[in-house]
Amino acid sequence: MAIRLVQEQNDLTVYLQGEIDHHGARGMMLALDRAVSARDPRELTVDMGGVGFMDSSGIAVLLRCWRRQEETGGTMRVRHIPAQARKVLTAAGLDRIIPLDD
Repeated sequence: MAIRLVQEQNDLTVYLQGEIDHHGARGMMLALDRAVSARDPRELTVDMGGVGFMDSSGIAVLLRCWRRQEETGGTMRVRHIPAQARKVLTAAGLDRIIPLDD
């Protein structure tokens, strides 16, 4: 799993690539925690356009980011979600708390 960060003023976009599964989720969470904490964005956008597969571990990754943004008064959205990942996210009800864009 690769993570690329692009910051524009107070907004941070995180581009994810690869698979989000139980093998890589913990490392991804730690990397995202460090990156987001260091930059303290007003808006966090997670771009999943490069994700080929996601299991339920991806839910935990996104929820952790969302909670951090909520605690600091920021916002979060997820965009470019592949069909398979969207099914996982909507089945878990994440679409009710995190904006999931096309």
